[in-house]
Parts: sequence; structure tokens; C-alpha cells
Amino acid sequence: MEKVGFIGNYDKIDFILYTARILTKLGKKVLVLDTTATQKSRYIVPVINPTLSYITVFEDIDVAIGFKTLKQLTEYVGDDKELEYDFILIDIDTHEGIIGAGLKITDKNYFVTAFDLYSLKKGIEILNNLVEPLKLTKILFEKDMTQEDDEYLNFLALGKKLVWSDETIYFPIENGDKLVIAENQKLEKIKFRNLSAQYKSGITYLINDLTNEDEKQIRNIMKNLG
Repeated sequence: MEKVGFIGNYDKIDFILYTARILTKLGKKVLVLDTTATQKSRYIVPVINPTLSYITVFEDIDVAIGFKTLKQLTEYVGDDKELEYDFILIDIDTHEGIIGAGLKITDKNYFVTAFDLYSLKKGIEILNNLVEPLKLTKILFEKDMTQEDDEYLNFLALGKKLVWSDETIYFPIENGDKLVIAENQKLEKIKFRNLSAQYKSGITYLINDLTNEDEKQIRNIMKNLG
């Protein structure tokens, strides 16, 4: 089982679900765990009889909603073996979420942000109380990022117990992508048609980083998903 932390105050759940969908088409068993305060997945992932905490299946992805820690999820399931997923993708927006996920420097972890001050400063605040170093790859939602933007992010992170990966994954901020995702939410589907080439490239790079799968195969999966 590979735990993957997506840390930050930026809205992350949509691209996490899109990433999970590709992983399932690669034959991986995937759980998405939403530990965030906003619990956006509760509103965009369809479910027939929602309760305070539950696991539902959406587009072949298991989605766990209402659990703050992996321990809570394990207790809900009642059997450790049921958590034998290939990947658990964890949406985190608090320091307590990092602790509850048990993330370590050996896990794949990503820091996700745009460059508005709220996203930056609130996101970095999550990392304030790290006891052990955490290695993070930047996922940056910015159409035209400058070197000064990246330097400012690095400045805000000074003194935190983190290690930046040499790699950075870029997603554009495109109103067209937002509209496509919003329409897919209404249809209760995960579709890649009409998403920008840059957005799909970001997903491709992320999947490759997680699995080392051939990028051409990943793009073909997106095409076949419509």
C-alpha cells in the first residue's frame, strides 16, 4: 500500500479524483480519503444514503468521507486487511491531517497551492509543527508562474522541516477547465474530454511520478475515458 499525501489549503479534491480514475484504469485499487475541514467530496461524490462517515464507490474509486485519520477509517472497516489498497490518496488541509495520515519522508507527498496569499500562507501554516522532515513535491496551480513566485514560496517555507523535491508539477488555472469539471460534477462522471492539454499533461506527469507508467499509455487512457 502506498500512501500519498496531497497537502495544502488549495482546493485539491477534483484533480485527486481525476488522478485516482486513471490509476484504477491502470489496474490499481485506489482509495481517496478526504480529511479536510470543508469535506467537498461529500457534495461532489454521489451517494444514495449519506451518513456522518461512510465509504462509497465512484467511478471504480473507493472514496472515504467523514474520517479524519486512517485509524478512524480502519476502525470503521473493522479489519486491517480491508485497507490493502495499491494507493490511498489523502486530501489534507491541517497539520492534524498529516499526523492522522502518518505521513513519512519515505511516502509520496505533494504540496498543492496557487499563488494567492491565502493559499500560500494558509498552506505553509499546515507545515509549521512538523517534527520529522517531510519530502514534498510542489504541485502549482498557476498559468504564468514567475521565478519570483517560486522564490516567495521557498521564502515562506524557510525554517520548516521539509525537503523540496527537484521536480515540480504544473497545472494551469483555466476557467475552461473549471467549467468542464463543474459540468462533469453535474453528470456525476469523471471525463477528460474538453480539459485543456496543460491540465491533462499535469495529470499525466503526476501519474508517471506515482507509477512510472508510460506517458503514452496514460494519455490513451484519458482519450478512451472521453
